[in-house]
Amino acid sequence: MADKDGSERTIAEIEVVSKYKLAADIVNGALKKVIEKCVPGESVLNLCEFGDNLLVTETTEAYKTDKEMKKGVAFPTCVSVNNCICHYSPLKSEKNLILNDGDLVKIDLGAHIDGFIAVVAHTLVVGASVENKVTGRKADVITAAHMASEAALKIVVPGNENNAMTEAVQKISACYKCKPIEGMLSHQLKQFKIDGEKTIIQNPSDVQRKDHEKCEFENYEVYAVDILISTGEGKGREKDTRTTVYKKTAEMYQLKMKASREIGRAHV
Repeated sequence: MADKDGSERTIAEIEVVSKYKLAADIVNGALKKVIEKCVPGESVLNLCEFGDNLLVTETTEAYKTDKEMKKGVAFPTCVSVNNCICHYSPLKSEKNLILNDGDLVKIDLGAHIDGFIAVVAHTLVVGASVENKVTGRKADVITAAHMASEAALKIVVPGNENNAMTEAVQKISACYKCKPIEGMLSHQLKQFKIDGEKTIIQNPSDVQRKDHEKCEFENYEVYAVDILISTGEGKGREKDTRTTVYKKTAEMYQLKMKASREIGRAHV
């Protein structure tokens, strides 16, 4: 989205930085509380609803005097367990998934203030503690993801290219005998846009490597860096779970049925 003078708003503006920071504080606070509730016997549905309610409550309190400002959930709370890669956010009508001791859980969620988006993710093992440490392949894959994310912080800087991060994640994963999930993308963030034009690809196939566009990181750009590592082959497979996370696009379509129009209005 552009400013009134037609220029794109970036972190060159102090106000934009403040909104990003506020969104980041909100998602980090929500993540911490969701983590605390990840205990044996807890429902994944309850965790997702709990996280979303936190995001709505906290963003509602921001900039209350500006009635026109848009703010809220940028990405719904997702709790993906064990071999489920990511973005699992079940509906109430679906079978309730309950956490068990030893489950490896990935949490991700996002919020925005005036369209400036902060997303965050974390991986944990249910029941793990200082006394009950994570070991074996679970420890390997978590450490690989952590080290890869630390490398990304150093690589995603002005002047470097996206392929440098692709290669770094590949090499770090191999050190722990793990593999990045094939074809997963990290996107540039812009105001009201969670999937900007510039991307970073993980573990590309030969075709993806050929087609993926090389780019250079520039000043004032913002990225959401997704690191997804597997102890397996690094290839996603379709399961019996349905897609529940959708993105609203700018495309307009005239719905013909009255029932369809009512559903559309309810979800805008």
